Amino acid sequence: MKIRKIFTECHKDAHTAARTGVIALPHGDLRTPAFMPVGTAGTVKGMTKDDLEEIGFEIILANTYHLFLRPGVEVIKAAGGLHGFTQWKRNFLTDSGGFQVFSLANLRRLSDEGVSFQSHLDGSSFFLSPELVVQLQAGFNSDIQMQLDICSNYGISKEQTEKELGLTSAWVKRAFSEWLKTPDEYQGSLFPIIQGGFYKDLRLRSIETVCELNPNGLAIGGLSVGEPTELYAEMLAFTAEHLPKNKPVYIMGIGTPHYILEAVKNGIDLFDCVLPSRNARNGSLFTRKGPISIKKKEFEYDFNPIDSQCNCKVCRTYSRAYLRHLFRSKEILYSMLGTYHNLAFLYTMVQEIRQAIEEDRFAEYYKNFLAEYTGG
Repeated sequence: MKIRKIFTECHKDAHTAARTGVIALPHGDLRTPAFMPVGTAGTVKGMTKDDLEEIGFEIILANTYHLFLRPGVEVIKAAGGLHGFTQWKRNFLTDSGGFQVFSLANLRRLSDEGVSFQSHLDGSSFFLSPELVVQLQAGFNSDIQMQLDICSNYGISKEQTEKELGLTSAWVKRAFSEWLKTPDEYQGSLFPIIQGGFYKDLRLRSIETVCELNPNGLAIGGLSVGEPTELYAEMLAFTAEHLPKNKPVYIMGIGTPHYILEAVKNGIDLFDCVLPSRNARNGSLFTRKGPISIKKKEFEYDFNPIDSQCNCKVCRTYSRAYLRHLFRSKEILYSMLGTYHNLAFLYTMVQEIRQAIEEDRFAEYYKNFLAEYTGG
């Protein structure tokens, strides 16, 4: 049975919409709220699957667009899906390629049928339809798969946003129909995506379209795309308020402490972003007192850990001075250690968030964390 209840709410905070829960997925239960590290091409850059398991992650994200181009679905299917191919035995969420429609706009052409695009690798031509994207993700054996959608740019006209939403809404119906036809042995869920840009009536229209399908879970797209923080918070709160409470909700592309806290406050269960790992590789590391740039000269003789409050193995072992040296020397080890720390930092933060919700003190945690993080 494709359409089924996969989410159980465990506890709702007494003062906010924040909640804890469990999503029952084919490769194990996923405790929420949960942050998903991004492993675009089937790997989180600089991390082994053992690293991710050691930290405690129960799900990671991979990308259909990139895996479709390289190595191709047939290779992955022959290996036993993404789990066999990568040896990550916990859950996978696969993005549909919709964000690449957004970010590689100069290489693609939209039509009612789908997206024609040139590969960013060699310029060769490809086509993705909503149906093909479902088939690819079923071939990957994704535990959660996403529909093909269009993520509207911040600042575009309502007319253009409405046109793009029309395509997304038509595509989700086709995608859902295709997902219902997938073989019984494929147990992954399709999460439709709410779009509509920064126009509340369009958001409501998108929510209505998605909810008519009665999906196992759903996603909020089109936020954190360059809009002011206040507008992000406003549109997130408005969208979340109108969503069903008995399904897991995933907000796409959220990966800073402030944005994660805002999402959790509004009852969001899942979030992902490439930023923590990408920023780590570029020298930006999370601490409780805000991010630091390890490349700065002030850390040359600093033999303290990245964050004295962090208990990850990097902070237990290595100093800021040593990490600065590795970064400046362009040593591969720096990227591995920096990424490990940033992901462990977020994992610990989300663990603390879950505990705060269970104890009905999320609002206090939200306030105290941000006060220390921003120096306020």
